[in-house]
Amino acid sequence: MPTRIALVSAREALALDEDMEPLAAALREAGAEVATPFWDDAAVDWGRYSAAVLRSTWDYVERIDEFLPWAERCAQQTVLLNPPAVVRWNTDKHYLLELAQQGIPVVPTRFVEPGSIAAQQIERFLGDGADALTAGRTDSFAEFVVKPSIGAGSKDTARYRRHEVARATDHLARLLAQGRSAMLQPYLGRVDEVGETALIYLGGEFSHAIRKGPLLRAGAALVAGLFAPEQITPRQPQSDELAVARQAYAALGSSRPAYARIDVIRDADDSPVVLELELTEPSLFFVHAPGSAQRFARVVLERAGSAG
Repeated sequence: MPTRIALVSAREALALDEDMEPLAAALREAGAEVATPFWDDAAVDWGRYSAAVLRSTWDYVERIDEFLPWAERCAQQTVLLNPPAVVRWNTDKHYLLELAQQGIPVVPTRFVEPGSIAAQQIERFLGDGADALTAGRTDSFAEFVVKPSIGAGSKDTARYRRHEVARATDHLARLLAQGRSAMLQPYLGRVDEVGETALIYLGGEFSHAIRKGPLLRAGAALVAGLFAPEQITPRQPQSDELAVARQAYAALGSSRPAYARIDVIRDADDSPVVLELELTEPSLFFVHAPGSAQRFARVVLERAGSAG
């Protein structure tokens, strides 16, 4: 029986997924058959595939109550990479609390739950300077970010100055009214100078890193599409960034996901902190790292074969 791999996408995202072509080519070169089905296509028989790899299911954010049960069903029929337990944990950024409690430096974050009063939460956040639960310290900051706890690609995320409390409150109130948990974070201005460093792990090993330019502009409207345009270049990570990434990856324990992207930025003291830990559908930027698509193809085929 041939090895069949499903690289799972979404209707609006397939043409935007720059990882898809190099990964499909690498898998075919290794002898696999490759398809690019949509996760919500009811006609797909997932059992015909040796493995299904989540790649650009970027519309799950507003359909999380459909997506998570689908992931469970898919994993009952084939090898799902990454597995449903990892996906369920990672699609909600409350995981930052767990990372912080394990001593991993993360961006200071206050979570705001539906039923809260937006104006009160903004006032307390700005008064406190940071949430001690995740920060371990209280820095003053000139700007801050409002974003949903379940979100991707900067969608529904915006940056505000302190005098823009009314706009920020309206943004937070809209998220809460939709029944969505939200996050308040200081805007760490070093990102405007040095950008983000995204460190990619494949099969448990560090593979490559890229630089992402700053995404959030002061005064800009909310991102309307699946994700904001990104400025991407290859980057050699600093030793302290690699150390923080290793800490974050180690926090995943024995799960050893097939792929992981750990996004770090620098705080006011120039120390790296985790912005996000991407284990569900991250761009892996194969075109910026020769050989990386082939490395990941080997990981996928190994895991597909080990379950056979």
